[in-house]
Amino acid sequence: MKTIGLIGGMSWESSLYYYRIINEDVKQRLGGLHSAECLMFSVDFAPIEKMQAQGRWHEAGQVLADAAVRLERAGAGFIVLCTNTMHKVAGVIEERTRIPLLHIADPTGAEIQRRKLRRIGLLGTRFTMEQDFYRHRLEKRHDLDVLLPDEAGRETVHRIIYDELCLGRISPVSRQKYIAVIEKLVAAGAEGIILGCTEIMLLIGQEDVQVPVFDTTKIHAMAAVDRALEGEPAPLTESDPGARPPLGSVPARVESTAT
Repeated sequence: MKTIGLIGGMSWESSLYYYRIINEDVKQRLGGLHSAECLMFSVDFAPIEKMQAQGRWHEAGQVLADAAVRLERAGAGFIVLCTNTMHKVAGVIEERTRIPLLHIADPTGAEIQRRKLRRIGLLGTRFTMEQDFYRHRLEKRHDLDVLLPDEAGRETVHRIIYDELCLGRISPVSRQKYIAVIEKLVAAGAEGIILGCTEIMLLIGQEDVQVPVFDTTKIHAMAAVDRALEGEPAPLTESDPGARPPLGSVPARVESTAT
Protein backbone atom coordinates (compact mmCIF):
# COMPACT_ATOMS: atom_id res chain seq x y z
CA MET A 1 0.00 0.00 0.00
CA LYS A 2 1.36 3.40 -0.97
CA THR A 3 1.27 6.13 1.65
CA ILE A 4 -1.19 8.91 0.72
CA GLY A 5 0.05 12.44 1.36
CA LEU A 6 -2.91 14.76 2.02
CA ILE A 7 -2.72 18.55 2.00
CA GLY A 8 -5.77 19.64 3.95
CA GLY A 9 -7.23 22.54 5.87
CA MET A 10 -8.89 24.33 2.92
CA SER A 11 -11.17 24.07 4.78
CA TRP A 12 -10.80 21.47 7.51
CA GLU A 13 -14.60 21.06 7.36
CA SER A 14 -14.18 19.04 4.16
CA SER A 15 -10.67 17.68 4.83
CA LEU A 16 -11.96 15.52 7.66
CA TYR A 17 -14.22 13.73 5.15
CA TYR A 18 -11.20 12.84 3.01
CA TYR A 19 -9.74 10.97 5.97
CA ARG A 20 -13.00 9.22 6.71
CA ILE A 21 -13.85 8.29 3.10
CA ILE A 22 -10.33 7.00 2.41
CA ASN A 23 -10.29 4.79 5.49
CA GLU A 24 -13.83 3.52 4.97
CA ASP A 25 -12.99 2.63 1.38
CA VAL A 26 -9.80 0.79 2.32
CA LYS A 27 -11.73 -1.17 4.95
CA GLN A 28 -14.50 -1.93 2.43
CA ARG A 29 -12.02 -3.16 -0.14
CA LEU A 30 -9.54 -5.06 2.04
CA GLY A 31 -11.78 -6.04 4.94
CA GLY A 32 -11.00 -6.76 8.56
CA LEU A 33 -9.02 -4.15 10.44
CA HIS A 34 -7.39 -2.62 7.37
CA SER A 35 -7.06 1.15 7.18
CA ALA A 36 -5.14 3.57 4.99
CA GLU A 37 -1.50 4.49 5.32
CA CYS A 38 -1.70 8.26 5.07
CA LEU A 39 -0.14 11.51 6.21
CA MET A 40 -1.92 14.87 6.39
CA PHE A 41 -0.44 18.35 6.47
CA SER A 42 -3.28 20.71 7.38
CA VAL A 43 -2.57 24.37 6.58
CA ASP A 44 -4.03 27.45 8.24
CA PHE A 45 -6.72 28.51 5.77
CA ALA A 46 -7.02 32.17 6.81
CA PRO A 47 -3.76 33.37 5.19
CA ILE A 48 -4.41 31.17 2.14
CA GLU A 49 -7.86 32.73 1.69
CA LYS A 50 -6.34 36.20 1.92
CA MET A 51 -3.80 35.29 -0.78
CA GLN A 52 -6.66 34.05 -2.97
CA ALA A 53 -8.60 37.29 -2.56
CA GLN A 54 -5.50 39.39 -3.29
CA GLY A 55 -4.45 37.34 -6.32
CA ARG A 56 -1.21 36.21 -4.67
CA TRP A 57 -1.47 32.76 -6.21
CA HIS A 58 2.23 32.02 -6.62
CA GLU A 59 2.82 32.82 -2.96
CA ALA A 60 -0.03 30.53 -1.97
CA GLY A 61 1.42 27.87 -4.25
CA GLN A 62 4.74 28.03 -2.44
CA VAL A 63 2.98 27.50 0.91
CA LEU A 64 1.30 24.36 -0.44
CA ALA A 65 4.46 23.20 -2.18
CA ASP A 66 6.30 23.47 1.16
CA ALA A 67 3.61 21.23 2.65
CA ALA A 68 3.98 18.76 -0.23
CA VAL A 69 7.77 18.63 0.20
CA ARG A 70 7.33 17.86 3.89
CA LEU A 71 4.89 15.05 3.04
CA GLU A 72 7.33 13.68 0.46
CA ARG A 73 10.15 13.71 3.00
CA ALA A 74 7.90 11.93 5.50
CA GLY A 75 7.35 9.07 3.04
CA ALA A 76 4.24 9.91 1.01
CA GLY A 77 4.02 8.10 -2.30
CA PHE A 78 1.83 10.74 -3.95
CA ILE A 79 0.05 13.97 -3.10
CA VAL A 80 -3.69 14.61 -2.75
CA LEU A 81 -4.60 18.30 -2.54
CA CYS A 82 -7.91 18.33 -0.64
CA THR A 83 -9.43 21.33 -2.41
CA ASN A 84 -10.59 22.18 -5.91
CA THR A 85 -9.68 25.87 -5.99
CA MET A 86 -6.05 25.47 -5.01
CA HIS A 87 -5.44 23.19 -7.97
CA LYS A 88 -4.82 26.51 -9.69
CA VAL A 89 -1.32 26.16 -8.21
CA ALA A 90 -0.92 22.45 -8.95
CA GLY A 91 2.00 23.22 -11.26
CA VAL A 92 3.92 24.92 -8.45
CA ILE A 93 3.55 21.81 -6.30
CA GLU A 94 4.59 19.53 -9.15
CA GLU A 95 7.71 21.60 -9.81
CA ARG A 96 8.85 21.27 -6.20
CA THR A 97 8.23 17.54 -5.67
CA ARG A 98 9.33 14.28 -7.25
CA ILE A 99 6.20 12.33 -6.36
CA PRO A 100 3.01 12.68 -8.44
CA LEU A 101 0.04 14.88 -7.65
CA LEU A 102 -3.38 13.25 -8.12
CA HIS A 103 -5.27 16.12 -9.78
CA ILE A 104 -8.88 16.34 -8.58
CA ALA A 105 -10.29 17.16 -12.03
CA ASP A 106 -9.00 13.95 -13.63
CA PRO A 107 -10.90 11.28 -11.65
CA THR A 108 -13.92 13.60 -11.77
CA GLY A 109 -13.74 13.85 -15.55
CA ALA A 110 -13.16 10.11 -15.85
CA GLU A 111 -16.23 9.35 -13.73
CA ILE A 112 -18.40 11.66 -15.85
CA GLN A 113 -17.14 9.94 -18.99
CA ARG A 114 -17.85 6.55 -17.40
CA ARG A 115 -21.44 7.67 -16.95
CA LYS A 116 -21.49 8.64 -20.67
CA LEU A 117 -22.36 12.29 -20.01
CA ARG A 118 -20.88 15.28 -21.79
CA ARG A 119 -22.71 18.53 -20.89
CA ILE A 120 -21.98 19.16 -17.25
CA GLY A 121 -22.76 21.99 -14.84
CA LEU A 122 -19.96 23.21 -12.57
CA LEU A 123 -20.41 24.70 -9.10
CA GLY A 124 -17.46 25.98 -7.08
CA THR A 125 -15.72 29.11 -5.95
CA ARG A 126 -15.56 32.00 -8.42
CA PHE A 127 -11.94 31.05 -9.04
CA THR A 128 -12.86 27.49 -10.00
CA MET A 129 -15.88 28.46 -12.11
CA GLU A 130 -14.47 31.49 -13.91
CA GLN A 131 -10.76 30.80 -14.37
CA ASP A 132 -9.25 28.39 -16.89
CA PHE A 133 -7.21 26.05 -14.70
CA TYR A 134 -10.10 23.70 -13.84
CA ARG A 135 -12.75 24.14 -16.50
CA HIS A 136 -10.29 23.90 -19.40
CA ARG A 137 -8.75 20.73 -17.97
CA LEU A 138 -12.20 19.12 -18.00
CA GLU A 139 -12.88 20.37 -21.51
CA LYS A 140 -9.52 19.56 -23.11
CA ARG A 141 -8.51 16.35 -21.29
CA HIS A 142 -11.95 14.83 -20.80
CA ASP A 143 -13.92 16.23 -23.75
CA LEU A 144 -16.64 17.77 -21.59
CA ASP A 145 -18.89 20.73 -22.32
CA VAL A 146 -18.84 22.68 -19.06
CA LEU A 147 -21.75 24.98 -18.22
CA LEU A 148 -21.52 27.71 -15.58
CA PRO A 149 -24.21 29.47 -13.55
CA ASP A 150 -25.03 33.04 -14.55
CA GLU A 151 -23.36 35.96 -12.77
CA ALA A 152 -25.90 36.06 -9.94
CA GLY A 153 -25.68 32.30 -9.52
CA ARG A 154 -21.89 32.34 -9.38
CA GLU A 155 -21.98 35.05 -6.72
CA THR A 156 -24.48 33.06 -4.64
CA VAL A 157 -22.50 29.83 -4.85
CA HIS A 158 -19.20 31.55 -4.03
CA ARG A 159 -20.56 33.56 -1.09
CA ILE A 160 -22.19 30.57 0.58
CA ILE A 161 -18.97 28.56 0.33
CA TYR A 162 -16.85 31.14 2.14
CA ASP A 163 -19.40 32.72 4.47
CA GLU A 164 -21.14 29.51 5.55
CA LEU A 165 -19.78 26.12 4.46
CA CYS A 166 -16.14 26.79 5.30
CA LEU A 167 -17.37 27.81 8.76
CA GLY A 168 -19.49 24.69 9.19
CA ARG A 169 -22.80 26.52 8.77
CA ILE A 170 -25.39 24.43 6.95
CA SER A 171 -28.55 26.35 6.08
CA PRO A 172 -31.74 24.99 4.47
CA VAL A 173 -32.27 28.44 2.94
CA SER A 174 -28.87 28.25 1.25
CA ARG A 175 -29.63 24.71 0.08
CA GLN A 176 -32.70 26.02 -1.74
CA LYS A 177 -30.59 28.76 -3.32
CA TYR A 178 -28.14 26.15 -4.60
CA ILE A 179 -30.98 24.00 -5.90
CA ALA A 180 -32.35 27.01 -7.81
CA VAL A 181 -28.93 27.56 -9.42
CA ILE A 182 -28.72 23.88 -10.32
CA GLU A 183 -32.20 23.86 -11.83
CA LYS A 184 -31.19 26.72 -14.14
CA LEU A 185 -28.15 24.74 -15.27
CA VAL A 186 -30.31 21.67 -15.93
CA ALA A 187 -32.76 23.81 -17.90
CA ALA A 188 -29.79 25.04 -19.97
CA GLY A 189 -28.90 21.45 -20.84
CA ALA A 190 -26.66 20.19 -18.03
CA GLU A 191 -26.81 16.38 -17.84
CA GLY A 192 -25.08 16.31 -14.47
CA ILE A 193 -23.63 18.64 -11.84
CA ILE A 194 -20.06 18.78 -10.51
CA LEU A 195 -19.84 19.77 -6.86
CA GLY A 196 -16.55 21.50 -7.65
CA CYS A 197 -15.75 22.68 -4.15
CA THR A 198 -15.03 20.12 -1.47
CA GLU A 199 -17.41 21.83 0.98
CA ILE A 200 -20.49 21.71 -1.27
CA MET A 201 -21.11 18.08 -0.37
CA LEU A 202 -21.94 19.31 3.12
CA LEU A 203 -24.97 21.12 1.67
CA ILE A 204 -26.04 19.30 -1.51
CA GLY A 205 -26.42 15.59 -2.21
CA GLN A 206 -27.90 13.39 -4.90
CA GLU A 207 -31.26 13.47 -3.13
CA ASP A 208 -31.49 17.21 -3.83
CA VAL A 209 -30.87 17.05 -7.58
CA GLN A 210 -32.71 15.37 -10.48
CA VAL A 211 -29.58 14.72 -12.58
CA PRO A 212 -26.40 12.86 -11.54
CA VAL A 213 -24.25 14.69 -8.99
CA PHE A 214 -20.48 14.31 -9.00
CA ASP A 215 -19.10 14.87 -5.51
CA THR A 216 -15.44 15.75 -6.06
CA THR A 217 -14.56 15.06 -2.42
CA LYS A 218 -15.75 11.46 -2.62
CA ILE A 219 -14.44 10.88 -6.15
CA HIS A 220 -11.00 12.28 -5.32
CA ALA A 221 -10.72 10.34 -2.06
CA MET A 222 -11.69 7.07 -3.75
CA ALA A 223 -9.22 7.73 -6.56
CA ALA A 224 -6.55 8.13 -3.88
CA VAL A 225 -7.42 4.66 -2.59
CA ASP A 226 -7.17 3.27 -6.13
CA ARG A 227 -3.69 4.79 -6.44
CA ALA A 228 -2.61 3.62 -2.99
CA LEU A 229 -3.71 0.02 -3.64
CA GLU A 230 -2.26 -0.34 -7.13
CA GLY A 231 -0.55 -3.73 -7.28
CA GLU A 232 -2.29 -5.00 -4.13
CA PRO A 233 -4.23 -8.32 -4.16
CA ALA A 234 -7.74 -8.16 -5.63
CA PRO A 235 -10.07 -6.17 -3.35
CA LEU A 236 -13.14 -7.65 -1.72
CA THR A 237 -15.45 -5.37 -3.74
CA GLU A 238 -15.38 -3.81 -7.16
CA SER A 239 -12.73 -1.10 -7.50
CA ASP A 240 -14.99 1.01 -9.72
CA PRO A 241 -16.29 3.89 -7.57
CA GLY A 242 -19.70 3.61 -9.20
CA ALA A 243 -20.00 -0.04 -8.17
CA ARG A 244 -19.03 0.40 -4.54
CA PRO A 245 -21.67 0.53 -1.82
CA PRO A 246 -22.43 3.98 -0.42
CA LEU A 247 -19.75 4.97 2.06
CA GLY A 248 -21.99 6.83 4.45
CA SER A 249 -19.32 9.53 4.53
CA VAL A 250 -21.63 12.40 5.36
CA PRO A 251 -23.52 12.28 8.66
CA ALA A 252 -27.05 13.52 9.06
CA ARG A 253 -27.19 17.19 8.23
CA VAL A 254 -27.10 19.59 11.14
CA GLU A 255 -29.06 22.62 10.04
CA SER A 256 -28.33 26.12 11.24
CA THR A 257 -30.22 29.35 10.86
CA ALA A 258 -27.48 30.93 8.70
CA THR A 259 -28.76 32.49 5.49
